[in-house]
Amino acid sequence: MINRLDITEKARELIHELEAKHGKLMFYQAGGCCEGTQPQCFEEGGYFPRTNDDMIGLAEGYEFWVDRDLFEYWKHAHFTLDVLDGFGPGGFSLETPLGKTFKVHYRLFTAEELNDLSPIKRNE
Repeated sequence: MINRLDITEKARELIHELEAKHGKLMFYQAGGCCEGTQPQCFEEGGYFPRTNDDMIGLAEGYEFWVDRDLFEYWKHAHFTLDVLDGFGPGGFSLETPLGKTFKVHYRLFTAEELNDLSPIKRNE
């Protein structure tokens, strides 16, 4: 099965740093204007996905949720979680005080990949 989500080595390192400081984590990528659709990292349970939001995969074992409308738009794309230096929009994400921000790079799935995608988990 083809993963819908992968992470870069920089993202992996930052996740481990945040995990050591905050414990279990979770990710949520909203589709609204204020977040700029950038993923936010919270302590596990620090954000509650809405009904019909989609969990597209795990980032170092932590759930990565996507806003239901955003997922509909990007359901044919692969997400790669990365990290950039700088202050991201919103400032609510756990990496903000470290001068970092999570970012997602997208690419469209090939026709072959679309036939073998890993399932999503929908928040009911």
